[in-house]
Amino acid sequence: VQLQASGGGLVQPGGSLRLSCAASGSIANVNRLGWYRQAPGKTRELVAIVTSGDRTNYADSVKGRFTISGDNAKNTVYLEMNSLKPEDTAVYYCNADVLLNDGFGGYYDMEYWGKGTLVTVSS
Repeated sequence: VQLQASGGGLVQPGGSLRLSCAASGSIANVNRLGWYRQAPGKTRELVAIVTSGDRTNYADSVKGRFTISGDNAKNTVYLEMNSLKPEDTAVYYCNADVLLNDGFGGYYDMEYWGKGTLVTVSS
């Protein structure tokens, strides 16, 4: 399974960016897709997640500014980021919790991370 993220870049405060991440491989089902971020000198933190049932959860710091959505048919997750602030500057990592076929009629759960895409909010 591979996660391919795109959409990072440099934006001015108050601006917007859209991140996308596509999961590819022999995936039986996607349980959850999400975005985490890690700012310089800080630990990785949750930004937002969306489940296969379209339930979402957001970090308090991004509520009302960021919107996560998923396309189950494409195994893709999007993060629409508006009203960006300098403190949103970080490397953003895509995360996927998926079910894989074990080849014997059963399934097992695995978690994957993308390589990260840099978002810089600066004037």
